Amino acid sequence: MTPDPALPAPIAWTRALAVTATLALIVLCLAWELWLAPTGRGTLAVKALPLLPPLAGLVRMRLYTYRWVSLLVWLYAAEGAVRAASEQGTGALLGTLEVLLAIVIFAACAWHVRARLRNAVAAPS
Repeated sequence: MTPDPALPAPIAWTRALAVTATLALIVLCLAWELWLAPTGRGTLAVKALPLLPPLAGLVRMRLYTYRWVSLLVWLYAAEGAVRAASEQGTGALLGTLEVLLAIVIFAACAWHVRARLRNAVAAPS
């Protein structure tokens, strides 16, 4: 994703980071449950579905989406932490990666909201 030159740098950077990390988390969830360390028949791959609708809002820079996605990702962080602590080998590594991606998404969304609000206050009315 190439940053929009019309956007201030912090807003463009955090948007790109949030979208990229969300896509990476979707890919991780699908790959984990379908190929890398499947549990059962791969039915846990549906955990990637809640990440698909907010992707459009992140790309369109909807401030409300950034706010609630920063809360949604904590479910993925919790799941990753539990599986990192309870599984061994590949499952533990993938759980750790899920936690890290969730933290990156949270940080990017929080910084994006803060930068957008700061930019709105600084812009003349």
